[in-house]
Amino acid sequence: MARKLIHNPNHCPMIHAMNVIGNKWAPIIIYVLGDRKFRFGQLVVFVEGISRKVLTEQLKELELKEVVKRESFAEIPPRVEYSLTERGKELLPILSQLCVWGSGINTSSEKEKVVEVEKSI
Repeated sequence: MARKLIHNPNHCPMIHAMNVIGNKWAPIIIYVLGDRKFRFGQLVVFVEGISRKVLTEQLKELELKEVVKRESFAEIPPRVEYSLTERGKELLPILSQLCVWGSGINTSSEKEKVVEVEKSI
C-alpha cells in the first residue's frame, strides 16, 4: 500500500523532498545501498529490523520515484540487484551529513530512556 503524500499546492521543495524520502525506511535503504549493488536478501540483512514485506514495498516506491534501480537477470535461479540511480546518489552527501549530525546526539538521555520504557509497556 502506497503511503499518503503531503499535499504540496505551492510546490515547496522541502515538501517535495520529504514526499520522496520522508518515511522511516527510505533514507536508511538509500544510505545502505550507497555506491554498491545489493541483492534482496543482502538488503534484508543490512537494513536491520525491516520486514521482507516492508522492504519490498519501499524498494518498489523508491523505484517508482527513480531513486533506486532494479536490475533483473535471466538466470536460474533468478537474480535481482538493487542500486541507486544518479538521482539517488545525489542524496548520499545529505544522508552522510545527517549521520554526522546524529552521531553527536547523546542517545542515553533521560528523555529517550522514558520513551524506551513506555514502548516496552
